[in-house]
Amino acid sequence: MKIYIEKTISSILPDFNVLAMTMDVVEESSDIIDGLIVEVENEIEKKYKLEDVLTIPFIKEARDAYKALGKDPSRYRLACESLLRRIIKGNKLYRINNLVDAGNVLSIECKRSTAVLDLDKIVGDVSIRLGNESDIYEGIGRGIINVSNIPLYCDEVGPFGSPTSDTPRTMVTENTREILLMIICFSNEKTEENICLAKDIFSKYASATNINEIEVIRK
Repeated sequence: MKIYIEKTISSILPDFNVLAMTMDVVEESSDIIDGLIVEVENEIEKKYKLEDVLTIPFIKEARDAYKALGKDPSRYRLACESLLRRIIKGNKLYRINNLVDAGNVLSIECKRSTAVLDLDKIVGDVSIRLGNESDIYEGIGRGIINVSNIPLYCDEVGPFGSPTSDTPRTMVTENTREILLMIICFSNEKTEENICLAKDIFSKYASATNINEIEVIRK
């Protein structure tokens, strides 16, 4: 698999970057990671108030990037920001399975949107491009959403993910055995730390093996 960032994004956001890796995993219930989730929720509740979210550096840079692309970041919130807001408002994170939950924890810890995708459901190479008005896009649990002017992850079938919401087509299930994990970065700050944290979380809570970093190529 090859992953490309198209010029439709890099010409506007030269520092846009994606950290990508594939790995073999074991899907289990949320019980295995529940203790870590509680710790993370408590940490966020104690550390932040709702008005603080917009000043978190990686959240601010991502929102600024959406504005530069011509998208309202308050109307089409990045997934990471939505997770933080949910916790600060006193709502617990949804428990889905250890794979999705690990991705949510990683996103919260990195303060960046992540994508945990079933690799077997991705067809061919991945192109990350700017969405347009003709893209028909269904977000998980959100129905059809307008993805024009935001980064889209696309394979030979079509778009399957974005920093705002992924689609049902490539979401992980009890049958998932191998995933593509992506961390969406709007700068190159702390990328090595993010990669190390991703490997650590998924090794501990998803029994990850055969972890391979994927080079992301700018066109």
